[in-house]
Amino acid sequence: MFNLLIFSIIVGIVFSLVIVPFILSTQAKRGADEEAVRTPFNRGAAIVTVAILSAIAVFVFYYTTNMDRNWTSLWMVLLVVTLLGALSAGGKDRKVKLVLFLGALVFGAYILSAPLFNADKKYKAVEMDQQVEISAFDETKTPASVPPKFARNKMKKAFGQVPNTSYYELGSLQIQKVDGKFVYIAPVEFSGFFKWWSADTTPGYFTMSATDSADNPKFVKAEMTYTPSSYFHKQVERHIRMKMPNLIFYGDVQLEIDDDGKPYYIRSYGEFISARNGFDVKGIVMVDPANGDVKKYLLADIPEFIDGAVSPEAVSLQNSYFGNYIHGFWNSVVGKKDVKLPSDEGTEANVSPIFDENGHMYYFTDFTSPKEGVDSMLGYALTDGKTGKATYYSGNLEESYMDSQGALQIIEKKFIEKKWSGEMPVLYNFYGEASWLTPVLDSNGFLQNYFIVSAANPEISVYGNTPNEALKLYKTALQRGGSSVDGSSSAEEAKAAVTVVRVFKERVGDFTLVSFLADDGRNFIVSSEAVPLSIYVQQGDKLVVTYLETGELFLPVKELTNVSME
Repeated sequence: MFNLLIFSIIVGIVFSLVIVPFILSTQAKRGADEEAVRTPFNRGAAIVTVAILSAIAVFVFYYTTNMDRNWTSLWMVLLVVTLLGALSAGGKDRKVKLVLFLGALVFGAYILSAPLFNADKKYKAVEMDQQVEISAFDETKTPASVPPKFARNKMKKAFGQVPNTSYYELGSLQIQKVDGKFVYIAPVEFSGFFKWWSADTTPGYFTMSATDSADNPKFVKAEMTYTPSSYFHKQVERHIRMKMPNLIFYGDVQLEIDDDGKPYYIRSYGEFISARNGFDVKGIVMVDPANGDVKKYLLADIPEFIDGAVSPEAVSLQNSYFGNYIHGFWNSVVGKKDVKLPSDEGTEANVSPIFDENGHMYYFTDFTSPKEGVDSMLGYALTDGKTGKATYYSGNLEESYMDSQGALQIIEKKFIEKKWSGEMPVLYNFYGEASWLTPVLDSNGFLQNYFIVSAANPEISVYGNTPNEALKLYKTALQRGGSSVDGSSSAEEAKAAVTVVRVFKERVGDFTLVSFLADDGRNFIVSSEAVPLSIYVQQGDKLVVTYLETGELFLPVKELTNVSME
């Protein structure tokens, strides 16, 4: 607060010295022997009055907007102030203030024209490594695929766990890894000014599994004083600005939980690309919401528990730079050679956070053509949530990949009678095939199933009650379609004559999955979609199976002959 007060006083004094004339414009000489016509004017009182009014205006503006307090943030006001000073002054004073006005005008033109000339710098600042395909997904893992809308609905229904429920509402939802588990986190926020005035602190946050849709939300008690829904000096964004008056922030504050369950608010900071335009992330500011302690970290030094150091808004901005400015600004407006538009189907600021098999968070975005009516994907990007470094994947250039919007349209047509829709489509490499995994929700936001469709062959699609069930069905669908079914695309086909020792059947979607243990100790799995008569397999049957040596616990069967039925 003291820093803002000093800043406001200094700016107020400068403004008053520029606005209040030392020589009035009404003062003029009528001749060598004539006295100058003078207007009564208390210059000292005018300077003090203008300084006080300007300081108050500056204080209120910066306090309410939380804008950075670099002098360049005053460029628009400087135009007005120097113009008023030039109009009110006379004689040599006017000449000086005209020079100041022209300087402010030139600087204003520089600020406004920066986007026209810094496009190349923006592109270089976010230039991505380029590869063809991401590595194959490990099917023994479960992707973080519970849609945020569904998780939010469940948290709202569990809101009765919060003490003094009427004081609060559910805050923004985000995904992260806590104590080795992928979870959704949502803080409890104040529901209005008077509720904040009465309660002063929020009681805690909700957590729910991001991989298990059957999980129930849990409320974790953790009192927080500095929050986004607090007011005045306890609003966390304002508290950060008071401690870091000159930093450039981009994106909203985010709640991060350490492995002991303690919450922290973080916000990404960085630098302008040029003038006051563009953004290049450099680090984070972290706030303890219980006591207001503020720490600043470079991206290379952030605490290990923080997954999303780079805000999703900053990642979305970087994707825009990379897709639009490959050949400069004007090409992004006219011609659009090699321009790629980032998708707006993400769950957080047009990007979707996902985790790899090592628990490292990335932001996913697919890119499409700027040409209307085209739903083919030009590529996709994964941005490291900790470092901001991104990799662009072009996909197999010999195939045309469907974009996320196309995947959502397929789901809408598939369930048109039920009025179900997809949310959070993410591209994975399943068994060597670029594939969209999308949770399907009903009109009330409740999760119904998981839909997988091939990006290169949209006619290959399946759905199941869980991601792993859908993966099993997808494997058999790929077999039927003649595609490879292992991540390395090197699984060999083999034959075996076996006797069934144990058999298990489960209904998944429109088909039945048959898993059986053979007398040689190996496990096999087959879908009735690929082998319809597999539903008759029972203990003791002698089978001749054609399967793939994928090295998995359950080997996928392509063909099956039940010798006991012949």
